[in-house]
Amino acid sequence: MSNTIKVRTNIQDGLAVIRLLIKHPMTIQRLDPKTGKEIPAHFIDKINIAKNGESLINANWGQGVSKNPYLSFTLTEAKKGDRLLVSWHDNKGETDSTEFVL
Repeated sequence: MSNTIKVRTNIQDGLAVIRLLIKHPMTIQRLDPKTGKEIPAHFIDKINIAKNGESLINANWGQGVSKNPYLSFTLTEAKKGDRLLVSWHDNKGETDSTEFVL
């Protein structure tokens, strides 16, 4: 079970609405107001989603995505029992993933 990815799904008549909430700071490069030192950016740069082992979404993200990003999409031809794998990678090498069944 993922520590950073929350999933909600709704499947009806072959359509599945998938909602993902990813806990991540998604910060831009900035200066510390107290010390004036540079604080490096920390953001998700890749997100991948696969259904039953077949790649569905491969997205490159950047600093313009807000804190704790929310991603929603509709999956056609969805069936109960389909397995989805969601994974992300950030610019500091951190990763997380979760697999769930519709």
